[in-house]
Parts: sequence; structure tokens; C-alpha cells
Amino acid sequence: MTYAGLALSAFIAATLLPMQSEAALVALLALEPRAVYSLVLVAALGNIIGSQVNWWLGTQVQRWQTRRWFPASATQLERAQQWYQRYGRWSLLLSWLPVVGDPLTLIAGVLREPFWRFTLLVTIAKTARYAILAYVTLYVLQPS
Repeated sequence: MTYAGLALSAFIAATLLPMQSEAALVALLALEPRAVYSLVLVAALGNIIGSQVNWWLGTQVQRWQTRRWFPASATQLERAQQWYQRYGRWSLLLSWLPVVGDPLTLIAGVLREPFWRFTLLVTIAKTARYAILAYVTLYVLQPS
């Protein structure tokens, strides 16, 4: 796995397609523990860009929601919209969560959350997740 592979897995994991990027980060950290900052940065950037794609899809959801290939079910969209309406933009700090996180980023686009604010909150959430995962991998699971 390379940096490009990590970025691609993080990107896909952030979209509504089913994939996980954590294993890729952990594997690369095991091979290159000194590259922790660049690995976290690459994973975070890929994941943030994937979330931005979700936001854009959200702005287009009215047009594509009924298409067979559309990757989110009506139930997922409804659950994410309820979260978003209840907690507002701050729910984007939970965009790293499995199941509801990716649909939340889509709903942010549906509800026209300003792109700059969306990107800021998602960047905080996604980067923190990868930083915590790197810390646990290097210092908790493999103490020296």
C-alpha cells in the first residue's frame, strides 16, 4: 500500500460506498511509524475530499435520489436528516462515525450548509479521528 492507496481508500471510505480506511492507515503506520504526520495528513485529506463529494451530491439529491444506483437508502437519508435537524451543523463533528457519518455529510449538502463551514467542521472531525487512531496504534497497542 502506498500513499496514493491510502488516499484512495480514505476517499472511498468517506463517500456513501462501503469501505474502511483505518486498516490501511494502521498497516502503513506499522511499516513507516516515523511517517505518522504525513500518513495522517494523506488519510485525512482523502477522507475530507470524499466528504466534499457527498456534500455536492447532497446539493444534487433531488435529481438523483430515486435512481437505482444512488448509494443511500431513503431510511439512511431520513435518519441523517433527523440528526442534522436536531443538532445542526455541529453534528458534522460526528461525520467520522460509521453508518450515520457519511449520510450526514450528504444531508449537509441537501440543507445547503455553507461549503466553507462544512469543510471546516468535517476537517476537524476526520483529522482528529485519524490522529487518535495513529496515537492508539503507535503508543497504546505497541508501547516501546
